[in-house]
Amino acid sequence: MSEKSENKHWSKAQERGTYFGMKTLFVIYRLLGRKVLSIILYPVVVYLYFTGKEGRLASNQYLNKVAKIQSWPKKIGHKQGIKHFYTFALGAFDKIDAWTGKITTKNIIYGKEHAFDDLKEKQHGAIFIGSHLGNLEVCRALSQGRYQTRINVLVFTHHAVEFNKVMQQINPDINVDLIQLSDVGADLAILLKERIDNGEVVVIVGDRTSVSTPGRVVYADFLGEQAAFSQGPFILAALLDCPVYYLFCLKEGSKYHVIFEHVADTLKMPRKERQQKLEKVVTDYAKRLEFYCLKYPFQWFNFFDFWSDDQKVERKK
Repeated sequence: MSEKSENKHWSKAQERGTYFGMKTLFVIYRLLGRKVLSIILYPVVVYLYFTGKEGRLASNQYLNKVAKIQSWPKKIGHKQGIKHFYTFALGAFDKIDAWTGKITTKNIIYGKEHAFDDLKEKQHGAIFIGSHLGNLEVCRALSQGRYQTRINVLVFTHHAVEFNKVMQQINPDINVDLIQLSDVGADLAILLKERIDNGEVVVIVGDRTSVSTPGRVVYADFLGEQAAFSQGPFILAALLDCPVYYLFCLKEGSKYHVIFEHVADTLKMPRKERQQKLEKVVTDYAKRLEFYCLKYPFQWFNFFDFWSDDQKVERKK
C-alpha cells in the first residue's frame, strides 16, 4: 500500500540540497568531474531520501500511481524512491553542463522541430508551457546556435532566481532571463507582450499552482485521479494572444529529447466560452504531461502531494 503524502502546498516544501551548496558543488564538479561526483553524491541522496519524509511520501505516492497504470511487476519501495531522488540530483549536473556549454545542439534531439522552425520563419515570439518533467534548463541551448532566441523564464520562487545568479557567474553570456512572479497581473502581461512582439520566447510551467491564491485552478484527471492545475499559465497565454506550445525536455542516455507540441496560434477566449475553453486546454495539458510521465517516470520532480485539494493545502505565508 502506498504511503500518504502530507497536505501542504508545494511552496511550503523545504528546498533541500538545491541552492545551498551549489557553488561548492560546482567547484567539486570542476575538480573531480561528473563521474566521481556522481558516486560521492549517491550516499548524500540516500540520506536526504530517508530524512526527507515529505518528499519521500510524495515520491511514493506518484510512483505508485504510475506503477498501477503501467502494471509494474514490482512493488514500489525504497529502491525506486532513491532512484527517483538520485535522478533529480543528477539533474543538477545537467544544469551545470548546460550553462558551461558542455551541452550543445549536438546533444539535443528535437521532436517536431518543424514547429519551432515555423515560428522562427514568421519572426514572432511564443509562449512555451513546460513542467517539472525532465530538465528545462537544458533548453537554454535554444538561445544559442541556430535559433539565437532570448528565453524569458517565469519562476515562482526566490530560490530559482538565486540559482540563476550562480549560473550567471558560471557563464554570463547566457541569453536567458529569469523573471520572478507571485501571480499573473497586468504589468507582467504588458512586459511579456513587448518581448513576444520582439520575437522572444516566454517559458512558464503548468504543473505548479499559485503561491498566494487558492482556487484558481482547473481539476483534471492525471494518473488516475483528479489533480489541481493552475489557470495562470493558460490565462497568460490568452492575454499574450500569441502562438502557444507545450515544451518537454527529457533525458535519453547522454542525449536530451526536446519536444515542441503546437497547441494553438492563440488561446484568446471569448468571455462566454472562457471557462469551457480553459478547462479543455488544461485537461489537454494534463493528458500530455501524463503521457510523458509514463514514458519517463523517474524524471518528474514534484516532491509534494500533487493531488491535494487546492483550497485546503497549507500555503507559505
